[in-house]
Amino acid sequence: MPTTSIPRRAASDPLAPAHRSRANEVYEQLKRDIADFRLVPGDRFSEHEICSRLEVSRTPVRQALFRLQQEGLVEVMFRSGWRVLPFDFDKFDQLYDLRMVLETTAVQRLCQQEVGQSEPLLEDLKERWLVPVAERSSDATQVAAWDEAFHETLVRAAGNAELARVHHEVTERIRIIRRLDFLKQMRIDATYDEHAKILRAIIARKADRADLLLRAHIQASQVEVRKITLHQVFLAQQVAPAG
Repeated sequence: MPTTSIPRRAASDPLAPAHRSRANEVYEQLKRDIADFRLVPGDRFSEHEICSRLEVSRTPVRQALFRLQQEGLVEVMFRSGWRVLPFDFDKFDQLYDLRMVLETTAVQRLCQQEVGQSEPLLEDLKERWLVPVAERSSDATQVAAWDEAFHETLVRAAGNAELARVHHEVTERIRIIRRLDFLKQMRIDATYDEHAKILRAIIARKADRADLLLRAHIQASQVEVRKITLHQVFLAQQVAPAG
């Protein structure tokens, strides 16, 4: 298991975190470990091991693990610590279905608006995605963040705050596997191309075309992410130490 530690703030810092913020840091680190396959599905570990590796006390570790348990990423084993659960693809498929409903609904509403109403948000998206090929980013982490922002911006532009809130929650829950869609340059290129087509259809207020393009875009990403996740799990299991 890697020896990552979480940096501590100086005791004199007036913003020094309490248990809750420390637990959030542990939660984020463990979730990254799972997402990056440093903790492989099936791995068992103890709270003491996490405390030692991250150099934190047991309380924030336990709070972080209970949060990950609620998300279906780990489970507590009776008298034998914790275990990383296999990815629940049925759950992820359901979340992608919900994402599809939310985003297509938002795009339909967006295409029905007056042109000037959502223009500032759409202008920001145009500046990022309607660029020459030579100006495209090839940084997977950056493109993954921009991709999330693209879809969340479209939903916010529709003007329904509750729709945007639920969509953001779905985005948070699928991030752990969705970011894998940008490990290959061809998928980054496809994201730029597909976002550009979706955006142009929305700007032209062609609702049916925007809906069709958006559905195809989300479905392609979903298929690719499942394939890559299974492959990454397989590779991680091959190099994992025995026992």
